[in-house]
Amino acid sequence: MSDQFSVLFVCLGNICRSPVAEGVFRHQVEEAGLTGAFTIDSAGTGAWHVGQSPDSRMTKSAASQGVDISKQHARQFVEEDLERFDLILAMDKSNLHDILYLDKEDTFGHKVKLFREWDPEPGDFQVPDPYYGGDEGFRNVFTMVERTSQALLGSLKAHYGV
Repeated sequence: MSDQFSVLFVCLGNICRSPVAEGVFRHQVEEAGLTGAFTIDSAGTGAWHVGQSPDSRMTKSAASQGVDISKQHARQFVEEDLERFDLILAMDKSNLHDILYLDKEDTFGHKVKLFREWDPEPGDFQVPDPYYGGDEGFRNVFTMVERTSQALLGSLKAHYGV
């Protein structure tokens, strides 16, 4: 077992929401000087985009805020991720359901949460999928993810001493 605290961000296809969450959280961890304290990854519940780079609109939105997600590649969430990660953060309730469905023995549910449970402005606790929308949707998701990631990092530092 690693001394690092491991966090996995999960959305549907791993090309919009979870890659930007991974990238933003990684960026914030680096800025806090805590790179060695975390393992950070992302995945999608579906396999449609495995191996692909993040959506160009999300990559552009992130880059405009100084976050590079261009080197990431989509992968599918697998049952082994339930054991491998300390915290698994679903972007919406459908993703949460799909992740928990793989937890056949109900062993890991305690570490599967909605990402926006840490959002100071949680709304309906879901990160909307910007895929079929315009640029504004991607900017809104970035802002939401940035705010929530900052609160998540603060919480992990306080509760887990990382």
